[in-house]
Amino acid sequence: MASTTPAPVSTEQPKFKLYWLEQSRSQRILWLLEELDLPYELQIFKRDPKTHLAPPELKEIHPLGKSPVLSITPPNSPPVVIAESALIIEYLLDHFAVGSKSSLLPKRYEEGREGQVGGETQEWLRFRYFMHYAEGSLMIIMMLYMVASTIKASPVPFFIKPITTRVGDKLMTSFVEPNCITHFSFLESQLQTSSGQYLCGKHLTGADILMSFPLIAAKGSALTKEKYPGVWAYTERLEKEKGYEKAVEKIVEIEGKFEASLAR
Repeated sequence: MASTTPAPVSTEQPKFKLYWLEQSRSQRILWLLEELDLPYELQIFKRDPKTHLAPPELKEIHPLGKSPVLSITPPNSPPVVIAESALIIEYLLDHFAVGSKSSLLPKRYEEGREGQVGGETQEWLRFRYFMHYAEGSLMIIMMLYMVASTIKASPVPFFIKPITTRVGDKLMTSFVEPNCITHFSFLESQLQTSSGQYLCGKHLTGADILMSFPLIAAKGSALTKEKYPGVWAYTERLEKEKGYEKAVEKIVEIEGKFEASLAR
């Protein structure tokens, strides 16, 4: 009987390519790549100046034509193409943070409770929660805040302006603002009980990186220092992270400026 010998595992680094759409939320993936010290290539796409939509070429990378999209090409293998910020972050952490000195992925189980239901660490449970919360519960409210603000500020004929203003105000006061209060108050309490300066504890995690965009974008509008000092301080702390600063520098190099805002 012929024997088979497993092929040796390659030590060559995979190649990373981030498909970047201007004025998108791709900077979080850029930040994580910087934190993990992974070399990457950027392919930049410009929005249509009239419609502000992504170009059709982006659909050649992923059918939805959205950004970010990350292509990871292992040695001697076809590329793995991943969309959705949370999935990209989880995939990168699973492969490049596990077993390393990085704290970006919290330890899953308490000592001696590996694999047991309820044996997870609080840091890991928080991490998994905020990985879903950022783009689910929180970002929906932030997008509605942007929609309501846009309706109120829309350039319409003067005789229609009172109507659009009233619609925007009604959406804001009856739904958006109450939900903003609920979410930012919740985050205030989560930071107070996290046993550290970050949402999951003492160290920056991938969940903090994912949470960065909606919070930084909300600063000065939905999020104020006076009402939510803890969330404000946390957000400013994220903006001072070295990986974040490197990502912003790269964005400025690409686009000429960087702005995370709900006003668009």
